Amino acid sequence: MSHSQTPEPSSVIFISHGAGASPLFKNMGHDKMVSCLRQMTERLIRPKAVVVISAHWEASSATISSVLHPELIYDYDGFSKQAYQIKYPAPGDPALAQRLYELLGAAGIKAKLDAQRGFDHGAFVPLKLMYPAANIPCVQLSLMKSLDPQAHINMGKALASLRDENILILGSGFSFHNMRAFLTSATHSSQARNRAFEKWLSDTCTSKLITEKKREELLVQWEKVPAARYCHPREEHLLPLHVCYGAAGAAAKQVFGFEILNKMVSNFLW
Repeated sequence: MSHSQTPEPSSVIFISHGAGASPLFKNMGHDKMVSCLRQMTERLIRPKAVVVISAHWEASSATISSVLHPELIYDYDGFSKQAYQIKYPAPGDPALAQRLYELLGAAGIKAKLDAQRGFDHGAFVPLKLMYPAANIPCVQLSLMKSLDPQAHINMGKALASLRDENILILGSGFSFHNMRAFLTSATHSSQARNRAFEKWLSDTCTSKLITEKKREELLVQWEKVPAARYCHPREEHLLPLHVCYGAAGAAAKQVFGFEILNKMVSNFLW
């Protein structure tokens, strides 16, 4: 991607964030993911702040991190000592957290503030790659334990006005998240199911021939796709995409496909 390409205003992006801290260490099978994320960042105007919806935070209601100096949560296992010494001292933004609380409340979505919780790896790993200077304020927003797709689209809709304020909405999950499949040898059948779901997701999110009403309906009913439950035995890594779509309310401008651990995955930019 050319560095001369004109950056996009206040975007919404969904990313497949990789396995734990692996993207921050070379030779761990995440080179394509790192390259793609950096390419996507080149497409963005530097945001005033970032709102991250991470697959690694679920709460009974939509919960917003409101701490001023967030610590890091090393919520992964089996990595070298260095993975537990990573630093990302980006500030929080209590005022923005309050704004999210008010926007969600105005939309009839139960929300609360959390003045203790730091950044989990779904936030700090991609942010460290995107904005290594750690000088852009960041607020995290949880998923809801209900894992209801419509509720997460509605949560995104409530946040749509943030785009007019040059606030980046970042959904951090994984378009494919079957841990057993990542750890076992691929078969023709498993690869076909992986690719079928990625194609469905790409077509659903990017096609301009689909009305927004139909696109929303398809995303709400994602489980009906034949390979859906193979690719997502549990949907917490897919739902950040639903929040992103709700905030964007339109077809994604671009899909970026690549492999992580021998599985096809996708990133989306609106």
